[in-house]
Order: sequence, then C-alpha cells, then structure tokens
Amino acid sequence: MHVALSRRELKRVTPRNETPMILKTRSASNEGRRTLRTAEGSGSVVFLTLGLLGLALAILGPRSTGTEARVIIQGQDAGQLERLVEEVGGHVTHQLPIINAVGATIPRHRIDELTAQPAVTRLFEDRTVEASGKGGKGGGGGGGKTSAPVNPTYYPSLVGADRLHAEGVTGRGVTVAVLDTGFWAHDDLARSADRKWRQLDHYDAIRDRVHAAGDPKGKDTDKFGHSSHVMSVMLSSGESQSGVYHGVAPNADILPVKVLGRDGTGTYADVIRGIGFVVANKDYYGVRVMNLSLSAPAQSRYWDDPLNQAVMRAWQAGIVVVASAGNTGPGPQTIGVPGNVPYVITVGAMTDNYTPGDGSDDFLASFSSTGPTREGFLKPEVVAPGGHMLGLMHPHNEIAGKYSEYHDGGDRFVMSGTSQSAAVVSGVAALVLEQSPWLTPDQVKARLMETARPRVDANGELVYTVFEQGAGLVDAYAAANSTSEASANAGLHVGLDLAGIQHFGGRANQLPDGTYFLMGLDGYTWSEAGGFMWSDGMTWSDGYMWADGLLWADGLLWADGYMWADGLLWADGMVWSDALPMAANIWVDQQ
Repeated sequence: MHVALSRRELKRVTPRNETPMILKTRSASNEGRRTLRTAEGSGSVVFLTLGLLGLALAILGPRSTGTEARVIIQGQDAGQLERLVEEVGGHVTHQLPIINAVGATIPRHRIDELTAQPAVTRLFEDRTVEASGKGGKGGGGGGGKTSAPVNPTYYPSLVGADRLHAEGVTGRGVTVAVLDTGFWAHDDLARSADRKWRQLDHYDAIRDRVHAAGDPKGKDTDKFGHSSHVMSVMLSSGESQSGVYHGVAPNADILPVKVLGRDGTGTYADVIRGIGFVVANKDYYGVRVMNLSLSAPAQSRYWDDPLNQAVMRAWQAGIVVVASAGNTGPGPQTIGVPGNVPYVITVGAMTDNYTPGDGSDDFLASFSSTGPTREGFLKPEVVAPGGHMLGLMHPHNEIAGKYSEYHDGGDRFVMSGTSQSAAVVSGVAALVLEQSPWLTPDQVKARLMETARPRVDANGELVYTVFEQGAGLVDAYAAANSTSEASANAGLHVGLDLAGIQHFGGRANQLPDGTYFLMGLDGYTWSEAGGFMWSDGMTWSDGYMWADGLLWADGLLWADGYMWADGLLWADGMVWSDALPMAANIWVDQQ
C-alpha cells in the first residue's frame, strides 16, 4: 500500500537545467581516513552562498576563465596528485585529506591529460554561485519589521529551550563548530552564561591559519556579519529584561571556523578544509555538533559531491551535522548542498508571524527549501524558527551596512533564513547531548525527529506534507528528555557509501498523477505524545540500496514502475485552520 502525502493539486513543470559537475569518475575505494593537518596556501574551487537572508542563488557558470582552471582532484595518494599537478604546469592550493583530494589550478588545455592518469579517480571543475539580495518588501536583509518584536528572544521559548534553561540544561560541556564567515568577540558570544571565556581557538580555513584563543587577530574576522548572527541565535549568553537567554544553548562552547569571506561567499576547497580541521581535532576541542548554515545548488548525486563527502566523513566520525535546507523554496526538490546528504539533519524554516504569544498564525516560511532530494530522500527532517530573528551583528559588517534598516544602530540585527533555523537546531542538539552525551549522531537525529511537532489540523491530518515540514517543529524539551534509543538512517551505511561500494535512495516516489508518496510504508498514525509513529516501526529517513536498474532522465525511474514527474508547482498561497497549534493564514512578504 502506498501512502499519499500530498494534500493539494500538483502540476508538472519543466525541471531545472542541471549540468553535471563531475568531469571524470572511476570506481575506487577509499583506504580510510588519514592523519589530517592544516595545509599552506589558499585557493578557490567552487563558490558557495549562504542558505539564509532570504538571498537568491544565481549560478554564473564555471569560475575558471581564460587558460586556467580551478579544480578538486581526488585519488589515493596526495603526494602523487601533487606531482601530477606540477607536471602539467599547475599549482596545488589545498590539501584535502578528508576526501583524499587536493585543490589546484591547472592549465585548461591539460585537463584531459591529467584525468587520463590512473592515479586520478575524480576531477571536479569549479562552478561559481553568487548571492543576490532581494529588493523591495522582500528585503535581502531577511527583514521583517524594522522595530524589534515584542519578545526579541521568542525562539528559545517557541522550541521549549527556555524550559530546559530553567532546569539548568544550557549546553554545558558541548562544543559546536560553526563553519561560516568568521568570529566577532562580542561578550555575549565570547563568554558563556557562566561568564567564562568559551571561544576556543579560531581556525581560518581560507588562510589555513589557527588563531589561539585570545589572539587579537582572531577576535574580529567576521566582516560579513552572517556568522555573528548565526552564533547569536545558537548560543548567545545575553539575556532579555525578562531573563530569557537570547541563545538556545548559552553555555555551549564555540569553535569558529572561517570558510566564507567578507562578501558571504566561499569555495568548496575552503569549506572542505574547514571540515577536515574539525574532524581532525574533534576530540581536542570536544566537538559534538557542526553547524553548516550555507548552501549551493546540487550539481550531482549526493555521494559524488566532494563537499558532501567531507560532511559524510564528519558524520562518520561521530559529529552531529546540522545543515540549512536553503532559501530557494517553496518548490519541490530545491534542497541544496550539503542539506541533500541523507545522513545529516537538514532544517527548514517557520515563523511566528510577529506574534510570539499566539501560535494560531504561525506558518511555514515561503523561502524554505523543500524536498524530496533527487535520490528520493525526504528533506528537511525538521523545521525551526527562521523568520525575523533578532541576533548580534557589528554595525560595520557588510550585511548591516547594506540593509541598515534592519539594524538597531547598536549591535543587533533582524534577519530571516534557514541559516537561522539550522542555528536553532544546532543549539537544541547541544542541549540534547548535555543531557545524554553517549548518543550517536543517528540517535540524536532520531530523537529530534520523534519528538518534533508536525503541523496538523483538528482531525490530526498533516497541514504541510513531510516534504515541506519534515517531522515538524523541533521540540528541545521533549528531545532532551526523551529516553528513546532509536537510530535514524536505518538501511544506510556511511562507510560503504564513502568507499563507493554501495549508495542509497530514499523512500519518496511519485505517482503518475503527480502525487508524492513513501514507498514501503503501510500507513502512519498520530501519537498522543505529539509525533507520527510509522506502522512498520521505521522512520522515513530510512533508505534503500541504490540498484543498478534505477535510471535518471527527467526524474528517477524506480523498479516498481513509478517515475518522478518533472517537478511540481505549489499553489500561490495556503490558508491554515484557526484550530491548528502551529499555523498561519497565507504567505506573506515579511517573514
């Protein structure tokens, strides 16, 4: 029996024009992780954009111009790859041992010569993505209203984190690595709620440089402002007049990793190098959570993307990876990289509609990217507050200067996006791990999904499909107090995936009439505890082995005869029932 999960009329549209980013692929198994080190030099491979601010993504095409190409080259022997790059007149810019690769610039006319070498298993060419702010009422600043909301720290209360704070659960003993635009040593970020210095060393992946804690050169590296805002939502130790912490996990420690520049863009090579540093030093810094509030359009299957491979390595190493869904919704199949990695926790955005005390008008943010992924995985897993979020930002930062109407002139800025939603969930993950430090990433993911609160009507039916809201609004209090030992990602195996031995597809499929459904599930029931219990005991994050018979054309043809439609076009607006506990009426410009 197929479970249909669509509750509206769906129409077919032309699929996105996606150009494969892989120039060469050859089957090869990784020999395991190597000892990681920081590498000299910096370079550029693939520009990323932030999955926030309500920014649009504009693909500009290959970044390589003229006679030079910027690439990531994978193989089993980094030393041999370096020699090959030098032999074709190129220059290695990045050592990327976490994915058995190097970043390099090479003469364009010698690409074929390099890819013909047996030591080269994959070569990825650089593609550029740029953030384009939206003007007018939909302001790129993520906007919302220029005046502060009645309760500027509504999001800890909305997800139940304030109840944990009252019981002394504040993220103490858990380090969150934040890969973003740098660090601003504002007192509410540099010091915990215990007023202890909680910023650890600061790694600049762009320059391949470690700034020791307290180093003046590492105190103000966030020139764009995005990282400061994300960190503020996640773990600010500041308090409102009513005594509510501004951050979700105010006593968690921070490991800032600068992977994006002052314009909010970065490169695949820099982000991968940042992830490699975190994985290599996770035990030294006590890293349990990694926040990736950045996104780029998917250019290949999830397992072939080099950034996704690094993210999968982090998950395999025991780090809970939280990624933003992206801000290119609400259309289907708009989840970006690395949110399309099936293992990680991908987060979409909802908003309280400027009425934090009234849940009847809450709604899913229209910009929040929607699943399923091209491989059939349901994304996002959960949603979290992401509308008109008040956080810290230096007034001289690029964002604050460009969107000054959303800055208070002091140190606070209002911004929307799934980046902020991911920050909320990273904070929640820190709270869960303080309570239950023995949990694996798969178990943390399962608890967040099992305890989330989906948007349902008075009859217990989903108002938003799981492709839009995932398991629902994250509930920090319920997740931290859960005793479940369940693990998400059943049927998947990250080791086999990384080794190229086996890849996986998700449960999502589509009927000829355009309706999405979940394969292999007989039905679902609504639990009084506030979540959906699938009848076969498995969550929809499970996966299937990727069979050779699965074909890609306009969509995915499964063995049971169902084919993906070219895409879906949602209705222009959505009306919510007044009876719903997390609801809204229609889509709005300011969210």
